[in-house]
Amino acid sequence: MFVLFFLFWVMLNGRITVEITIFGLVISAAMYVFVCKFTGFSFKKDMLILKKLPLIAAYCLVLVNEIVKANLTMIHYLLSPQILPEPALVRFRTDLKTHTAQVLLANSITLTPGTITVEMKDGEYLIHCYDKTMGEGLDSSVFVSMLKKLEG
Repeated sequence: MFVLFFLFWVMLNGRITVEITIFGLVISAAMYVFVCKFTGFSFKKDMLILKKLPLIAAYCLVLVNEIVKANLTMIHYLLSPQILPEPALVRFRTDLKTHTAQVLLANSITLTPGTITVEMKDGEYLIHCYDKTMGEGLDSSVFVSMLKKLEG
């Protein structure tokens, strides 16, 4: 978090001088202490995020890949008038432990074209799908498996 504050400071200034660097380090440190004190953030959480950074980057790549595939599927549905979609509401349950992972899954499903998370409560999801085939295998999707790795 401290590094992000400092990089943001450098971007806002647009140049690097000794004075800007020193002042930026002091302000970034003050911001970091403030965030740690009032939001429950800690250096341990920073290290945990840093440790999981490769998994987070892999998750982002998988998400982009799934969005592209879903876009191509939606284009196929929209440009093929003979194919009539069968919208469906799909309910499934996951065993993701943390609320953060559950929300990430809900948001990832919503970001993927053709599916919208309607409801999420205690690991149970209600998803609206443009076509019922889009709702198949959501409970064992690549998103769920990667989020389980991120939790562990």
